[in-house]
Amino acid sequence: MTVGTGQATCHHGEILQGVFLDERGRPTRGLVTLPMAEPRTRAVFTPFSVSAPRHVVVDPPDRAKAARAAELAVQECARVAGTPRAGGFLSVRGGARPGLGMGSSTSDVTAAVRAVAAGLGVELTPESVAGVAVAAEGASDPVMFGDRPLLFAQREGRVLEELGPALPEMAVVGCLTGSGQPVDTLSLAGNARRGDIAVYERLRAALRTAITEADVAGVGHVSTESAILNQRVLPKDELGTLREVARECGAAGIQVAHSGNVAGVLFDAAAPGLVEGLEAAIDRLQAAGLTPHRVFSTATRSGALPAVADPSARPVLTGVTSTPTPSTPAPPPSITSEPPWTTTFPKPSPDPT
Repeated sequence: MTVGTGQATCHHGEILQGVFLDERGRPTRGLVTLPMAEPRTRAVFTPFSVSAPRHVVVDPPDRAKAARAAELAVQECARVAGTPRAGGFLSVRGGARPGLGMGSSTSDVTAAVRAVAAGLGVELTPESVAGVAVAAEGASDPVMFGDRPLLFAQREGRVLEELGPALPEMAVVGCLTGSGQPVDTLSLAGNARRGDIAVYERLRAALRTAITEADVAGVGHVSTESAILNQRVLPKDELGTLREVARECGAAGIQVAHSGNVAGVLFDAAAPGLVEGLEAAIDRLQAAGLTPHRVFSTATRSGALPAVADPSARPVLTGVTSTPTPSTPAPPPSITSEPPWTTTFPKPSPDPT
């Protein structure tokens, strides 16, 4: 046993979420998330000695889902390795603010499970990590599978379909709706209506085609329609404004967190006039009272993209990324906090861990 580290990204809500048919033709809730490289959660697990207590101590203690996941991961590692259960100390830092629909809890959980597995010298598959995440959270996002475009059954922790090799590269202006108030994700079950499955299966097929053809406009059409359909589950008063901004700025469409308050205006990252479109969207969103909080690319390994105007000249939104409270020990120097206003332009996104 050794000190183990793990990290996991968050996401920026969903491109598509609804009710789909699984491989046996059963109605199943599923989603396709919009990946981004930051913010991410970083975790460090230090196993206790064999004679020490066999429970996990978590810092900070308010990361309750990460704590549950760590306990479950210890059990799973013991089962896989055929060894006695071990305890340890888990430190969790970074991530997104809870309740915004950015997968903050899944990021915490996945980083924690990866750190525990690394510390105990056990390799867990993404499927195993997803199972632990659902057991710890009740529902999970697919961040443990990397940035592949997956239709994922969030309450079952399994992949329904891999929709293609990668999303076409998009630039996203992210903002907050609902004044950025947190949303209780698990309370938003929603009620499927007659005809829903046919609608969502049509969108599933359209998204598959758009991804295969690297068609950003097609992805934007699907994500916009999914956002409209989600109005009966989590209404957003700002949806009309978002769509208007997208039209005025030549964007491909919009996307929303279907169980949170982040939203985004989607642009084709290869389109001419990208920088002008991004800056126009920032200005229009801000004028409408929708505080922009990040500009990012969905690419994780591509080269640099054109830079938008200096974000330091824009108003800063506080509290978007989590930072340690005064009573919480400061993170190690290698763990850095992301500025409240973030742009990944022209910096390429880091490789996933």
